[in-house]
Amino acid sequence: MLQRIQSIYLFIAVISSGVLPLFLPLYTLDNGEEVSFMQNIAYVLLFVFSATLSIIGIFTYKRRKNQFVIGRLNIILNLVLLGLFIYRVLNLSGDTKVSEKGIGMFLPIVSIVFISLANKAIKKDEDLVKSADRLR
Repeated sequence: MLQRIQSIYLFIAVISSGVLPLFLPLYTLDNGEEVSFMQNIAYVLLFVFSATLSIIGIFTYKRRKNQFVIGRLNIILNLVLLGLFIYRVLNLSGDTKVSEKGIGMFLPIVSIVFISLANKAIKKDEDLVKSADRLR
């Protein structure tokens, strides 16, 4: 059942948290230097863990309740990651001026949106199975 829509949503979440951080900068300093995610090990670990949870969520399609819980944990993880980004940008040292925030700052939001869509589809499947069980 890998062809279900929630698997597609989770695959997009894997792309946004596992592949895109390698190519997109977090922010650009005034001197033109781009700051990426790879410069902080905490960001790397959180992105890898988020991508891993999404992959696990894709392959637990037979256990929809576990898949739903994994999705919720992944949303919480991405909220923590987003909070770390906001904290980091707001608390940069005084002499460092951020001239431009990169698109990479919004990757956790993209992951949260697609994981939420996947959880909605999982819930819909679970409700469908429950209603079919009532008819028997």
